[in-house]
Amino acid sequence: MAKTGNGNIVGVDVGGTFTDLVLLSPQGRVRLSKVPSTLDNQAFGVLSALNAVDADLQNVDLIVHGTTTTTNAVLERKLSKTGLITTRGFRDVLELGRRTRPQAYGMFGEFTPIIPRDLRLEVPERMLADGTVHTPLDAKAVQAAAKSLLAAGCESVVIHFLHAYANPAHEQAAAGLLADIWPNDYITCGHALLSESREYERGVTAAVNASVQPLLQRYVDRLASELADKGYAHDVLVMNGNGGMVSAGMVAREAAKTVMSGPASGVMAAAYTGARAGMRNLLTYDMGGTSTDVALIKNAQPAVSNEIEIEYAMPIHVPMVDVRTVGAGGGSIAHVNAAGLLEVGPESAGATPGPICYDKGGEVPTISDANLMLGRMALRAGSAESLMARVEAGMQTLADPLGISIQQAAEAVIRVANTHMAGAIRMVSVSLGVDPRDYALFAFGGAGPLHACALARELGVPQVLVPARPGITNALGCVVADLRHDYVRTVNRPMSAVIASDVHAVFAEQIALGEALVDKEKITLTGIRHLYSVDMQFIGQTHLLRVDLDSATPTVEELQTRFEQVYFDRFQVELDDIQANLVNVNTSVIGTRPPLDLSLLIDPAERRETVAAARTGTRKVMFDTQWHETPIYWRDRLPIDAEINGPAIIEQMDTTTVIEPNDTAKGDLEGNIIITIGAAL
Repeated sequence: MAKTGNGNIVGVDVGGTFTDLVLLSPQGRVRLSKVPSTLDNQAFGVLSALNAVDADLQNVDLIVHGTTTTTNAVLERKLSKTGLITTRGFRDVLELGRRTRPQAYGMFGEFTPIIPRDLRLEVPERMLADGTVHTPLDAKAVQAAAKSLLAAGCESVVIHFLHAYANPAHEQAAAGLLADIWPNDYITCGHALLSESREYERGVTAAVNASVQPLLQRYVDRLASELADKGYAHDVLVMNGNGGMVSAGMVAREAAKTVMSGPASGVMAAAYTGARAGMRNLLTYDMGGTSTDVALIKNAQPAVSNEIEIEYAMPIHVPMVDVRTVGAGGGSIAHVNAAGLLEVGPESAGATPGPICYDKGGEVPTISDANLMLGRMALRAGSAESLMARVEAGMQTLADPLGISIQQAAEAVIRVANTHMAGAIRMVSVSLGVDPRDYALFAFGGAGPLHACALARELGVPQVLVPARPGITNALGCVVADLRHDYVRTVNRPMSAVIASDVHAVFAEQIALGEALVDKEKITLTGIRHLYSVDMQFIGQTHLLRVDLDSATPTVEELQTRFEQVYFDRFQVELDDIQANLVNVNTSVIGTRPPLDLSLLIDPAERRETVAAARTGTRKVMFDTQWHETPIYWRDRLPIDAEINGPAIIEQMDTTTVIEPNDTAKGDLEGNIIITIGAAL
């Protein structure tokens, strides 16, 4: 198939509440849609979003899709039945785990491995840590184990042998044996997905991959078939958790890499938007209907981690954008607990029945209802009086046990939610040695701009960047994201034994592998770039630090010096007497996409010449216990260089932006709004 041409490009992201879509035409026309997600079958939501913009799929050159299929499957444990074949004596490696607990001060930490013990079978074989063979692989035992797992109803299988990262020969031989027995391609070798030490993490990552492979494959096949039936003639690309994308035909092979696909796309859009706006250091804040995701972007490059744990005892050790999530979204339910304390989230009203103000049957108060009570959001015309009465009744269920008014209850809900979200932002900044005052807050998601100014003030962040279409930023991320393939190779040598030419050879091999895969993709690219890094530690410590490099040919002295600087920046400590250890060598091969004009996300023809012409009225809004008569603006009509002093409310199709008293907002040529945080009231 030829590479894509100059037709329409579609980005579509499935969230927990809404499915968002952006369609960009080669003439610069932008069409947007936001429809309820269909979580039982996400393809229906995707097709509904396409229908909402009247997309002619015969004229669409590229569809890029961010999905929560794998994330939901793992968190809800709705997984394919999977078996494990491992080294004799090590069937319990997935269960023993690490000496950690779900709560720092808890006495117990229970979890259920995603592969039960009766489906974890052992075979005679043993590879030593230096890659030499201790016990040869028993081929007959491998074949017998495979047949037993098939008889037990397993759809996929993991081959996970000790020290396969040092020498994968036994895993490769076992895979060859299984290829003649297993009825499908759902065979995951631990070393192929993650070539690094630590048997537990590598095993869990492989187990996650195998258990979601069939689910993801069926979903992308079904989606591709539905799109083809409607005239789409090209490949579908799927967002990976590393912020890049991969062909739907290849994505199931490494299905674990799509965990965090949706949040990653938003972070990539933030990095792209911020760089074009001249703001390369950002704290991203994505508040949707179900949860809030936060991440760090330094010098226009999102932080990527190989050590993400999506829940307790569930490490996914493949490179993913380092996104932290808290259960605080617009639909997060507020209640008073048995101790008489107000709690907000993590339970969500979701899309159905949703918050009370959605008028879809919701009966319990949420963050969105609190924003409505305080005047920060507006109701639809025609249902305002009766619906507001229901919202007030819901808020009364909080006010009565707390002994306060319903307005005070609404403010309390907002403050508790903001505290949760500020804590998440501190996790990706202060806890990692980053000062939030050196960054701007990038606010997006359907509810992010409602809370951004308050959060920025609490964190000491001086500016807030609100993109042109905050509510569909994740979908935009699908459109602007580059192709990306990440590689990790374990070296695990003390620096005294490291030979620079060996490190250079690993980088060269990873570059060649990545460029070969990028070349197979069927979309237009403007070039290829590479990111180089190593993971290092002081001998005797367990945690790793990522050390970024400028080239694929570092000297041993450069590795040592850079690691010491990274360690000092992180912990403000020098350990001159302890030897460093080189653990992993990492390369990212990135195929760059053509640039997009973000200012077109808001139709230039809609803009007015003056700020006053964009004003739609006023309403009372509560800020810090006081009501303020606040002007309301429709964002699509604002001049691109508009200047607004707070308090003010800016409404648009996909979100509402709150500008608090003493804050000032100014538009830029990219269509963003930059809010400068002033003094508190």
